[in-house]
Amino acid sequence: MENAFNVSKNLILLGLVEMEGLKYLYCVLSIVLYLFILLLSIIIVFVVVTDTSLHEPMYILIGNLVLNGIFGSSSFFPKLIVDLVTSSPTITRDNCLVQALCVTVFAIYEMSSFTIMAYDRYLAVCHPLRYVILLTNEKVLSLMIGSFVVAFIVVLTAVLLTWKLPICGREINNIFCDNMSLVALSCVNSSVSRLYSASVVIVYLCVTIFVTMFSYLQIFLVCLKVSGESRQKAVHTLVTHLLNFFIFLVGFLFIFIRYRLGGIALPIEIHVLLSVTTLIVPPFFNPLIYGVRTHALNTKVTQYFRKIDVWPKWKSRSYHSALVSAISKSIGVTK
Repeated sequence: MENAFNVSKNLILLGLVEMEGLKYLYCVLSIVLYLFILLLSIIIVFVVVTDTSLHEPMYILIGNLVLNGIFGSSSFFPKLIVDLVTSSPTITRDNCLVQALCVTVFAIYEMSSFTIMAYDRYLAVCHPLRYVILLTNEKVLSLMIGSFVVAFIVVLTAVLLTWKLPICGREINNIFCDNMSLVALSCVNSSVSRLYSASVVIVYLCVTIFVTMFSYLQIFLVCLKVSGESRQKAVHTLVTHLLNFFIFLVGFLFIFIRYRLGGIALPIEIHVLLSVTTLIVPPFFNPLIYGVRTHALNTKVTQYFRKIDVWPKWKSRSYHSALVSAISKSIGVTK
């Protein structure tokens, strides 16, 4: 039955067709973004792993978040760059399924990571005296591993359900593959796959959004009781974190519902723009928001650069300290 439908094993990514006219510009932008994500993320992970003073739940979770960002961006950028250079908008069905698996695992695990980080901050702020007991390094690692295993299993199940579906379409309105894009190309009843995917996403969204919002709401209520300057910094940090989370959520929700919009026809540019926010915004901003702006981690990264002589020797210690202090005040470094 499958062979009767699948005349061609190659699928066409229409988003790449639309980018053909400015492909070199998009290629350069993609390379710059990807290298920036890799460089800053790898430095943060290296510093967290090698510096024993940072072996605490908060820094372990930051390292985990940026590491997941490397995974997510690597499932997207390398192929995009190669496709732009070679002007190849096609992808085989098997490769499309693999990319859909990686992209979706990244997205599901990213939500889990945001939720665990929010819960960690809730315990640290609202239960400071019991924090070291309530959330140890071992418990954090267990939460991280458990979340990844669950994410991988539920996504793999969805992809396997899609793999069994015969397809007769070839065109995908995006620059990368996701599971629902393939389900939408099916020639047979795909209600089982759609129902499973919807159930998983709805459960994940309900749990993660509830825990995240509850945690940050409790932290916000505690912040109202502190002094003016500390309150301003804390609220600014909370708003930044929540904004980053919701930008990611918008892209994730769009990928989930765009083929459930019925007869509403959206331009391919809208499909691409809203979809890639999930794969670009978190990996790009997470190292900046959770890494560079976290005071202790910022200090360790700076010390690491000084050890390898990245900072010019003519800059005195007092000059560098004054510069870091001025930058920290301007962006409101998280304590």
